[in-house]
Amino acid sequence: MWPYIQTVAGLAILVVAGDLLVRGAVSLAARLGVSKLIIGLTVVAFGTSGPELVVGIDAALSGVPVLSLGNVVGSNIANILLVLGLPALIVPVLSSDHNISYNIGYMLAASVLLMALAATGTLEAWHGVLLLLALIAFILLSIRHGRRMAYASHELKDIEGVPEKPYRLPLAIALTIAGLIGLAWGADLLVDGSTTIARRFGIPEVVIGLTLVAVGTSLPELVTSFMAALHRHGDIAIGNVVGSNIFNIFGILGITAILAPVPVPVIFHGFDLPVMTAAALTLAYFVLRRQPIGRWAGIAFIIAYIGYIIGLALLTPSSGVAT
Repeated sequence: MWPYIQTVAGLAILVVAGDLLVRGAVSLAARLGVSKLIIGLTVVAFGTSGPELVVGIDAALSGVPVLSLGNVVGSNIANILLVLGLPALIVPVLSSDHNISYNIGYMLAASVLLMALAATGTLEAWHGVLLLLALIAFILLSIRHGRRMAYASHELKDIEGVPEKPYRLPLAIALTIAGLIGLAWGADLLVDGSTTIARRFGIPEVVIGLTLVAVGTSLPELVTSFMAALHRHGDIAIGNVVGSNIFNIFGILGITAILAPVPVPVIFHGFDLPVMTAAALTLAYFVLRRQPIGRWAGIAFIIAYIGYIIGLALLTPSSGVAT
């Protein structure tokens, strides 16, 4: 009975925490004088990447750092195809922030850099340092761009789900922190509970890894983007995904590679990494053309993700590292 309680409680906590994080982050953006996109790319994105970070550090310390690579790549694919695809079934997802082009470019650069480093066969400590330096540069440049385009206050007018005046700074910070903690807690409960249930029904470990682990660590991004989309905050929904994908590559793999060398299986070169980059290019197409991700695009995203899971299961029937 407990696994079922864990699963339901985890889902409920995720929904509530996602709403708190969006409300707190939007108010925080106004109080700090930066755009909602920058908040999505930093506070929200890094916070919702917490499960991937925990998996990466644990994998490195446990002697299986390749799991971190698989989790990052799988999560980045899920972030775009599922995290943006599912909300698009209900409401079109569109970013109106002109600064998004720069950040999309950074996400594409991160994907290409990872492919180049992975081509060496192993991510070494110096690779990790390089990735972390790239992350620091991204954060500093994002803050600089955000303050140069300080128009967050008037962005909040007439937006559904947000009060006419942003919350006071202490409350905004409290809501943001509570949302981040709730997302990490809810994701942990949901992944543990659903994994236990799957094992009880005899679902193979590889299937659990290919679905529950990759999707489970992307649940915070999914819930946050879902709530942001419902509140008509496309900037936070897309900024959250872009920022999370950048942080996953630069931050999580950077830390993991410093802690332990990360071997790159052959399948990553011919399947996982190209799919991740293709997903990033697809998102770039919609964002740069100022085209909303609508219902039909959302359906296409979800079908593409299902195809990726099926292909991965066929190519790696006895391995869960690709998740």
